[in-house]
Amino acid sequence: MAGGAGDSEEGAIYGINVTPLVDVMMVLLIIMMVTARILVSQGMPMELPKAAPPSPVAPKMLTVDITQDGQVFVDRQPVANNRALVGLARSAYSQDQDVRALIHADGKAFHGRVIRVLDILRQAGIKKIAFAATESTKK
Repeated sequence: MAGGAGDSEEGAIYGINVTPLVDVMMVLLIIMMVTARILVSQGMPMELPKAAPPSPVAPKMLTVDITQDGQVFVDRQPVANNRALVGLARSAYSQDQDVRALIHADGKAFHGRVIRVLDILRQAGIKKIAFAATESTKK
């Protein structure tokens, strides 16, 4: 009997012969392996894009720190007021149009002060602004 091994009084099949299934799967696997090898060996001609050479001059970085009490430091130098910050930002922008600003504010600094510094940098022409974050030590 092709369906199973063993004789039953009622002729029920209680086992499945998997040998034909394994044979078919092996043939399919061999066909797929040969086909894949042929496709890979011929290959498809492609022109991959070339990477741009790195810029020899790194863009200027303007670091702005804001303390808990609202004091602003530009490149670790204290800034007296908003006008001084505007002057420093415009000066940095005039020297390098691709200047980048990094704002690092204390976690307890007033949100309004951070936004005001962000607005001043934008008005000075600086478009690339990032925020630095420090991992909290509280658990």
